[in-house]
Amino acid sequence: MGREVTSLVFTRKDRQVFREKVHACLDALADLLAGEEDAGGEPTVGLEVELNLVDGECNPAMVNTSVLDAIADPAYQTELGQFNIEVNVAPRRLDGDNLATLEGELRTTLNQANDRAEAVGGRLALIGILPTLRKQHLQQRWMSSDPRYTALDQQIFAARGEDIELDIAGVALAQQPDGERLAVVTDTILAEAACTSTQLHLQVSPREFAAHWNSAQMLAGVQVAMAANSPFFAGRALWHETRIPLFEQATDTRPLELRNQGVRPRVWFGERWISSIFDLFEENSRYFPALLPECTDEDPHAVISAGGVPELAELRMHNGTIYRWNRPIYDTTDTDHHLRLENRVLPAGPTVRDTVADAAFYYGAVRALARAERPAWSRMPFEAAAANLQEGARHGFGARLYWPDRGWTSPSDLVLHTLLPLAHAGLDSLGVDPRVRDTYLGVVEDRCRTGRNGARWQRDAVAAREAAGEDRDRALTGMVADYLERMHSDAPVHTWDSPGHHLTNE
Repeated sequence: MGREVTSLVFTRKDRQVFREKVHACLDALADLLAGEEDAGGEPTVGLEVELNLVDGECNPAMVNTSVLDAIADPAYQTELGQFNIEVNVAPRRLDGDNLATLEGELRTTLNQANDRAEAVGGRLALIGILPTLRKQHLQQRWMSSDPRYTALDQQIFAARGEDIELDIAGVALAQQPDGERLAVVTDTILAEAACTSTQLHLQVSPREFAAHWNSAQMLAGVQVAMAANSPFFAGRALWHETRIPLFEQATDTRPLELRNQGVRPRVWFGERWISSIFDLFEENSRYFPALLPECTDEDPHAVISAGGVPELAELRMHNGTIYRWNRPIYDTTDTDHHLRLENRVLPAGPTVRDTVADAAFYYGAVRALARAERPAWSRMPFEAAAANLQEGARHGFGARLYWPDRGWTSPSDLVLHTLLPLAHAGLDSLGVDPRVRDTYLGVVEDRCRTGRNGARWQRDAVAAREAAGEDRDRALTGMVADYLERMHSDAPVHTWDSPGHHLTNE
């Protein structure tokens, strides 16, 4: 969710002081990490899953405050929309059977949370974009009450100076001659709340951070192609992973003229491979003006001199308003600090088993790529990695992706013949139990062999319902009801029965 904000109005002086403090934090971070290149110990992982809330008719349920009160667990937090919440999974190592334990804990907590949510008129939905979200649900009054969201909304529009245009050309459904198009003008950032994700955290040492970030950038397009689960928004069939363009547009602080000048967007893939985590923090401070310039009294250099752990609050606040698909994180505990890589490209769902399988693939593959003797990214243009993300998000398993030594290939072939062996080796090096490794990477393998991810299942289900005579609203509602039933079975999505096989032309 990010740090709390207490102010809704900021002065010009606030922005000047904040910029100075961000630079001071960056200098302090350099001092703090000097000589700590290998700090961090055994790698630990964490997980955040954003959730939609639906009512009995599978429509968005604007009840997140009531649901959070009913759940009464600090692991669950508010999100931007009143139809969203988020669950945070405690960090852990990956060795042994910890992935299986993670799956069991996540399933247990979500089942308990769903039971409590139902008591106050909501149900949990693990899905990238809720297909029954419509334009009328994206109004200011449905934003969560936390002042951070109000301030962020106000500052984005103040920077932009005009309403936000959402313009996404979709990929045609089966039997459609042409793709559909979304063209909407909105006066709120609430469309961002439609984008519910799974965020994978990996704690790494300063020395290894750049290699892991570069590797994660290489994997981003493959991840979204293989795990796409967001094909519908506002009644339209759009990209297989519509979260990617929707999030990019919904928080864009640039009017057309600044886009034409090449000003960088705040939802950003980046523009080059890096050699240090400082490359990312420096770019953030150099290229992006503050959105929430709220300062603390901390002198980070004085804290370090006294042997303490600085919060670096201004650096963290600023970093939290720049939405890199792979984001650097500096964080603290009561007695220590650490660095994390936050991978943000994956959608939520479709099931807990699919979620943990996607995590296992990512952690294994990124580990192997980062520790390879000859870095793969040294043989890949950065522009190709950026293009892969867009192509994978648009077409899912139908994408054509570029990879060193393979050229242009399908996501399935790339995973089956190149990346799965790397993921196996990476998980082995982390000490993952071979049976656990094979269970989760087997889900990924079978998904690639069948070509069925959440997006493919959703698109086929709606196409089948429309072919049977249902209009789009009824088809989306019926599909979501079927999806939720299968989601609770926890059978991975590649095993779900063919959508619409029970429908008749009534």
